[in-house]
Amino acid sequence: MFDIKWIRENPEAFDGALKRRGQPPRAAELLALDETRRKALTRAQETQAKRNKLAREIGARKAKGENADALLTEVAHDKETEATLQAEAERLQADLDARLALMPNVPAADVPDGGDSTYNQEIRRLGAPPKFAFRPREHFDLGERLGLMDFDRAAKISGARFVILKGALARLERALASFMLDLHTGEFGYTEINPPALVNDATVFGTGQLPKFVSDLFRTENGLWLIPTAEVPLTNLVAGEILDESQLPMRLTAMTWCFRSEAGAAGKDTRGMLRQHQFTKVELVSIAHPDASEAEHERMTGCAEEVLKRLGLPFRTVVLCTGDMGFAARKTYDLEVWLPGQGRYREISSCSNCGDFQARRMKARFRSKGEKGTRFVHTLNGSGIAVGRTLVAILENYQQEDGSVRIPDALKPYMGGLDAIRAAKA
Repeated sequence: MFDIKWIRENPEAFDGALKRRGQPPRAAELLALDETRRKALTRAQETQAKRNKLAREIGARKAKGENADALLTEVAHDKETEATLQAEAERLQADLDARLALMPNVPAADVPDGGDSTYNQEIRRLGAPPKFAFRPREHFDLGERLGLMDFDRAAKISGARFVILKGALARLERALASFMLDLHTGEFGYTEINPPALVNDATVFGTGQLPKFVSDLFRTENGLWLIPTAEVPLTNLVAGEILDESQLPMRLTAMTWCFRSEAGAAGKDTRGMLRQHQFTKVELVSIAHPDASEAEHERMTGCAEEVLKRLGLPFRTVVLCTGDMGFAARKTYDLEVWLPGQGRYREISSCSNCGDFQARRMKARFRSKGEKGTRFVHTLNGSGIAVGRTLVAILENYQQEDGSVRIPDALKPYMGGLDAIRAAKA
């Protein structure tokens, strides 16, 4: 969310940021609307001042026993005029706010320009893709052969883009979430939160999903929204608050169900677990001091990378270009894990620094010691990581020729003594 004062002072920078996002200039139309609003507000204030002056004159005339009917008529007319102007100013303000709410965040200076993912830049690559003496299968083939992944029954009870996990695979998903939470809380200093999965309009607006991405969300009949990610409730924990500087950084993590009405491009990843309406994810959120948010972004990305390192999964880290970056982000790192069944890297985590973009929408501030004024916090979020996609990666990278799947060493303490997942007994 932008401050119109900043746009007024930096119109070229604002339009330049939009251009990097592949959007047309907007500063002129926004400033024209703001100017009309300010003029209406000024006229309302002038009318009020005039009315106050007339009220004093009326009082003086009545004190002298003089007739003040003409002045009373003028005051009544001015009162109507003031109300009309005030209503117009409020209407224009609402229009301006609605337009500003649709403007994406300004990309950081070091974010590469580009229209789509082909312009993303690889930062580093860790781990070598495994070599197989056989043709590796995709996760859905493995899961169905094991008898532990059921898409047909999921479709029967819910529709497309759902899955039922059974037995050892259901346990593997639970093990992954527990492993991630233990790592982030025990070693990286995140506080575990168990937040609501249903949130109100203000909460979804605060993190930027509303109003632009309403089609991506599920809404209940009573007007609540199913969370698309735990970023939404975790970040909004500080909405409308003024924190003490000593509380920063605030690092939060949660394992939640996530719900996406729009599960990806039509016809893409229609089989399997990569794009689903319901999935499990461990989320990382940081509420940071503006001066420390870039360092916090690197730290958060490192925390997400550590999950993949300990699971022995080959991956690469890329910085997203302006055209592939999310609406609220000013800079994003994606972690892409190697999937042997597809023979390519696929996104498994996205870590973003949103600067003060979300904080302005949420009105989340902090105050430094000894200062009267406040500043907006910076917010960051990242997948720490997507549990379902990690399960997919383990199935494909740890598969054996007989269709069984080895358990990574880091997960064995969570798997009740299992060292491999084998076909379920009929």
